[in-house]
Amino acid sequence: MNPSTTMNVPKIHGCNCLQPLISHISKNVKPTSPTLYLKSKLCHISSATNLYPYAQFSTFRTDPKLKNVRVSEIGAPLWIQNDENEGENTLYSEDLTMNGNVYQKTLRLVECSMFAALGGLVYILSSSLAIENYFGCFFALPIVFSSMRWDIVAGRKTMVATATLLLVLAGPIKAITYLLMHGFLGLAMGSLWRSKTSWGVSIFVSAIVRAAGALGYVVMYSFLIRENILALITINIHASATFILSSLGFLAIPSMDVIYSIFGTLLLINCCFFVFLLHLLYALFFSRLGMKESLRLPKWFAKAI
Repeated sequence: MNPSTTMNVPKIHGCNCLQPLISHISKNVKPTSPTLYLKSKLCHISSATNLYPYAQFSTFRTDPKLKNVRVSEIGAPLWIQNDENEGENTLYSEDLTMNGNVYQKTLRLVECSMFAALGGLVYILSSSLAIENYFGCFFALPIVFSSMRWDIVAGRKTMVATATLLLVLAGPIKAITYLLMHGFLGLAMGSLWRSKTSWGVSIFVSAIVRAAGALGYVVMYSFLIRENILALITINIHASATFILSSLGFLAIPSMDVIYSIFGTLLLINCCFFVFLLHLLYALFFSRLGMKESLRLPKWFAKAI
């Protein structure tokens, strides 16, 4: 074998220890494994040339003070992260923080869903147990709370989700009744409170919304039972007014326009008192939750609480 050929043979660490055993095996036994056969041939070549009586190579030792050791300076890295990927990962990590956009949207969706489920469950239980009149003041609270906590869009989503839940669980009558008597009222109050409107305007507008919902409720049930409930109410008011006037010595009979005016005034006064009580109750509730700064309270009420 030429010297040029022997110069290309690699040095194998530990071959001086395994050389007699492998040479003996290569002479007597035919190796069955390709790896073992290759090792035996390499050791046989190195022993035949006698250029390296002891197959050695320099061991790689590192300074214990060095923490990072570079194996090769020529090899290219297996994976390179681009600047665009770094920017996208940074944006994703920022969105998942407490103040991130994705986290806030997810939290708003979860809270609106929980408030809608709570409002629908309480309304169904109250209707089933015939205690709706006792808990009627709390049905609009989830919608107002969502509007004050997030925005008007969140309050509207809570109202729609509650109505959809009632539509699936209790039917369309319960869903429409909830919207007319409590849903639109809660949305109006939440919108006005969110924009920090004065209590006078808020009570008046909310009372009109409540009165319109009550009229719609009467019309709906009049259609369902095939009876004009509004006409029965006005007839009773007409009879009561005629009796009162005759008892006072007046022989006048009020017209139907006067009766409708009396009916509308009484309905609006009733709704104003109801909405005023809701303002007091909800303002006290939000103040105890630490949301007093986001409310525009009258001076007398702010001093009272």
